[in-house]
This record gives sequence, structure tokens and C-alpha cells, in this order.
Amino acid sequence: MWAHEAWAMGLMFVVDSLNKSFHTESGTIDVIDNLSFSVEEGQFLCIVGPSGCGKTTLLKIMCGLETPTSGNVLINGVLPNPQKQKFGVIFQEESLLPWRTVIQNVEFGQEICSGRCSLDIARKYMSLVGLVGFENYYPHQISGGMKKRVAIARALAVDPDIIMMDEPFADLDAQTRWILQKELLSVWSQLKKTVIFITHNVEEAVFLGQFVAVLTKRPATLKSLIKIDLPYPRSRLTPPFISYREKIIGMLQQEIPSI
Repeated sequence: MWAHEAWAMGLMFVVDSLNKSFHTESGTIDVIDNLSFSVEEGQFLCIVGPSGCGKTTLLKIMCGLETPTSGNVLINGVLPNPQKQKFGVIFQEESLLPWRTVIQNVEFGQEICSGRCSLDIARKYMSLVGLVGFENYYPHQISGGMKKRVAIARALAVDPDIIMMDEPFADLDAQTRWILQKELLSVWSQLKKTVIFITHNVEEAVFLGQFVAVLTKRPATLKSLIKIDLPYPRSRLTPPFISYREKIIGMLQQEIPSI
């Protein structure tokens, strides 16, 4: 797809015939194979797939941190460029700076993007994610869930065009994870940012996403793009929710080799 075609269709994200291989001493490793999908502005897309299928590599390509072997990723019709586009990227590890306070960590993203920071903006997003009162705490003084909130606030403070999250809640206990899922949806509903969310947890994907992209085993290609036609807020106990969850689990089980 040409850049002007993607722009004309109103698509924020177009992944077009994407391929990625790594060359090692042992030979070539094919990670992504002819992967294509698109995301409209403001959508919440979850990506699931078997462990090791290339989800993190895909995310890095989508935000311009990794170069594809062939094919394209287009954002508003142009190739991703972290120096020209604003990405809010949140990995599983928060990567907070231990010598900086909570509010200083939130400001850090602004410093990287623009060389300056705004205390008012940092406070705004700290309030949005429920960190008021913890401004002067250090990372070692707060819980794992609160560290995730700091990482989210830091990503939001740069006013990103797109928020990309790579299993951000994977290492949290179930209760904290559920709370942060609800708070993430609250933030998304207010800001209407485009969100790309990678997870191993199918229930999480169905709870959060408007769409769920199911990837195959490596080399990853698109197995299915499923629209989750359920209103927010969602209950995990309703038959339609369970049906979506079981459908996606069944697709993933097809990609796991029999023992």
C-alpha cells in the first residue's frame, strides 16, 4: 500500500506485507512472515500470539526501533521515525530511574523528547493515573502497581500519537492487574489515543481491546483479526465474553505443537 493510499483511507497504522529475519552464526531466523493489518486512529488493538512468535520484534518495528527486512509500516502515511513522531512506549520492565523521584521520572519522557519538561503536565498525568501524593517518593518506596502507573504517566506526558505497551502488567498480581486494566481503559476513554497492547493473557486482550490480532507461531503472520463486539465496561463472566476468550484460546492452541 502506498503512503497516500493509507492516508486517504484514514488509517493511522498500516502494517503491509511485513517480513523480519535475523542473521546469526547458526543461520537465518525468520521471525515475521508477510504480516499485514491496519489500525484506525483512536482504536485499541490487542496482539496475542504464542510465546516467542515475534510480538516484541513487531512492536519495535512499529515504533521505528527495528528495521524490517521487507515490507512497510506506515503511520499516517509515512514510515515510523521516533525523532519525528511521538510514541509512548511501555515495556514489561518500567525502567524507572532509581535516583529520581516519581514526578521526576514522569518528567523524564518530556526531557528526552523535547529537552525540557513541564511540572504542570507531569502533575496532570500523575493525577490521571492516581499518583497524587506520591510525587516525592522514589521507585524503591512504591509498589509494583504504582511503578506501572509512573511508566504510564511518563508515556502520556509526551502527548504521544500512539501508546504501545508490551505486556506491561505481566508481572503483577491478579488484583493489581485488574485494577490497572480498568484504569487504562478509563485513561483511553478520556484521551482517545491509539493503543497497541501486546499480551499473553487472552482474557486481558478480550477485556481491553476493540480488536484482537491473533498471530501464528514463528515466523508470525496474522491468523485472525477479531472484532470484540462488546460494550465497555465489560464483564468477564458473561457468555459472549467467555465465547470470545475461548475462540481465541482455541486459535492459539492450534499453534502449539502437540507433545
